[in-house]
Amino acid sequence: AIMRECISVHLGQAGVQIGNACWELYCLEHGIQPDGTMPGDKTVGSGDDSFNTFFNETGSGKHVPRAIFLDLEPTVVDDVRTGTYRQLYNTEQLNTGKEAAANTYARGHYTVGKENVDLCLDRVRKLADQC
Repeated sequence: AIMRECISVHLGQAGVQIGNACWELYCLEHGIQPDGTMPGDKTVGSGDDSFNTFFNETGSGKHVPRAIFLDLEPTVVDDVRTGTYRQLYNTEQLNTGKEAAANTYARGHYTVGKENVDLCLDRVRKLADQC
């Protein structure tokens, strides 16, 4: 069988904002509601539809994006957590730090960002295992 699953990783303020807009668009294109349900979906469990490249389908028929949102500063990810599509995501997909790197690469790489690396890699690994 050919693997055709995509995992999207959205990093930083711009990545999270663009990612949120993309998932909204994917939902609109495929008729998926903001809570992940698909009214009129007769293919629950079949796994052969094009949107399954980007979404995991749960046993209850809910479609969850195969994506992770990461930002050191929580404000933008909090907008996703409280936005229209908040029910679409699993809470483990929305990861934040406690403080921003203040546009300093070294600070993000060696100090405040370093604390989040293992957690984020673990989240990506979990998503990959579901493919």
